Amino acid sequence: MRDLNALESFVIASETLNFSVAAERRNTVQSAISAHIRKLEEELGCLLFDRGRGRGMALTPEGT
Repeated sequence: MRDLNALESFVIASETLNFSVAAERRNTVQSAISAHIRKLEEELGCLLFDRGRGRGMALTPEGT
């Protein structure tokens, strides 16, 4: 069963394409959002976001 917190973090992060903004909306810290997304990606066996330092974030085809 998927963690509902992780799914909610994914939905907000996919809408904002920003983990920091998602954290603000969820009243938590950015590292918690990152952990939620990482957990989902591990469970699903695929990347949900294309992300990296210094470049914009986007959903992967699997994330879409």
